[in-house]
Amino acid sequence: MLLEVAGLKKSFGSIVVADALDLAIEPGEAVGIIGPNGAGKTTLFNLIAGNLAPEAGYIRFDGRDLASISPQGRCRAGIGRTHQIPQPFEKLTVFENLLVGAVYGRRSSERQAAQYCGEILGRLGLLKRANSLAGSLTLLERKRLEMARALATAPRLLLLDEIAGGLTEGECSELVTTINDIRKTGVAILWIEHIVHALLAVVDRLVVLNFGRKIAAGLPREVMQRPDVHQIYIGIEA
Repeated sequence: MLLEVAGLKKSFGSIVVADALDLAIEPGEAVGIIGPNGAGKTTLFNLIAGNLAPEAGYIRFDGRDLASISPQGRCRAGIGRTHQIPQPFEKLTVFENLLVGAVYGRRSSERQAAQYCGEILGRLGLLKRANSLAGSLTLLERKRLEMARALATAPRLLLLDEIAGGLTEGECSELVTTINDIRKTGVAILWIEHIVHALLAVVDRLVVLNFGRKIAAGLPREVMQRPDVHQIYIGIEA
C-alpha cells in the first residue's frame, strides 16, 4: 500500500472537516475525490501533505507513519501536490520554478536538476516557455506549471486539487491527456475535481465526501449512479 489513511479526524470549532476518514491508494493507482463545497476535500490534502495535523487517526506513506514528518519531509519522501489556485514564483522563469522543486524537494544537484526539469517541461508542453516569467503565463500554462513543479520533486504520489477548474473544454481535454501520460510513468494520483467528466477519463476509483465523511467509494460510473450521491453532490433526488 502506498498511502493509507485511517480514522482521520479534524475539526475547526464546531465544523467537522474530517470525520473518521479512511482511504487507501496502491502504487500507480488513480483515485478521484468529489463532494460539495465544504466537504473537507482540500482539508484532506492539507492533512496528507502535513500543512494540518489531525486530531485522531493516522496517515502512512509506504508503510511509514507521517505524524512527526514535516511538509518538507513528506515532499522529499515522495508526496507532491498542486494547489487549486496556482502558486508559482511569478518573478522567476518557468525553468527556475522547476529548479526550486528539483533542488530542494528532490535534493538533486543543479546539473541533475537542470536535465530533469527540461524533460518535465517537454512532457508538459512548456519547453517553449522555459525562459518566460511565470507571471506572464496563461491560466492553462499556470496549471501545467503547477503540475510541473510538483513533478520536479519526483513524487510517487501526486495530489491534484481542482487542476481543471476554469479551463475551457479543449484545455480540459489537453489536461486529461497530460495527467494520463503522468500515470503511465507509475505516479499514483489522488485528484479532487468538480469537472466530473475529466475525473472519469482518468481515475480507477471514485470517493465521495460530504461534511468530512466518506459516503461512497468504488468504480466511478457506479458511484455516480448512486441516489445518495445525486442528492448530495448534484443536489437532486434520483
